Amino acid sequence: MTPERLREIYGDPSPRAAVKVIRKFDRHCRQFIEHSTFLVLASSDGTNLDVSPKGDPAGFVTVETDTTLLVPDRPGNNRIDGLLNILQHPKVALLFMIPTVSETLRVNGTAEICTDPALCDRFQVNGRSPKTVLRITAEEIFTHCGKAPMRGGLWKAETWPAARPVASLNEMIRDHGQVEVESIEQSAVEDRYRQTLY
Repeated sequence: MTPERLREIYGDPSPRAAVKVIRKFDRHCRQFIEHSTFLVLASSDGTNLDVSPKGDPAGFVTVETDTTLLVPDRPGNNRIDGLLNILQHPKVALLFMIPTVSETLRVNGTAEICTDPALCDRFQVNGRSPKTVLRITAEEIFTHCGKAPMRGGLWKAETWPAARPVASLNEMIRDHGQVEVESIEQSAVEDRYRQTLY
C-alpha cells in the first residue's frame, strides 16, 4: 500500500475538511472543552502506543492560553503507561467527547508533565489533588464529524444493551492474569470504584 494508492481509493479530502485545522483555541473549542466530561489521550514512546481514558465533571480540562491545555491525572492503576511514553516521546493526541453531542474535538500537540503543588491543587476534587497535571501545547486543533458515534448509536439509549454484556472487570483480571480476586461480582467492582474514585 502507498499514499498514492490510498488517495486512489478514498479521493481527496473535501474543501471543508482540508481547511478546518486551526492552531489556537477559539471560542468554539473553548466551549467544547468546557462541556467535555471525557477524553482519550493517545501517546507513544516512539515504538509502542497507548490510549488512556480521562474523565471528570465538565470543565475538568482548562484552556490555559490560546495554545495550551491543562489536564489533571487522576488516580488509576499506577501503570502510568502514557506518562512514561511522554517522557520518551512527548507528542500526544486527544479526543474530547460530550455526552449527547455526536461531534468530537481533536487536539494534537506536545505534552509535559507538571508536578508543581500549586498547579495540582487547582484541580482538587473532594479535597484531593492529582499527582501530576499535563500541560499540552496544541499544534493542530479540529472538530470531527459525528458519523462514527451516530453509526454506533453511542448516545442513543435505545441501542444500549439491557444488561451488562461482558464479564466483570474482576473476572477478566482473574482469567487474564491467573490471579485470585476477592469477588467476580460486578457489585464488588463498583464498590471499589466508589472507594477509590478520587
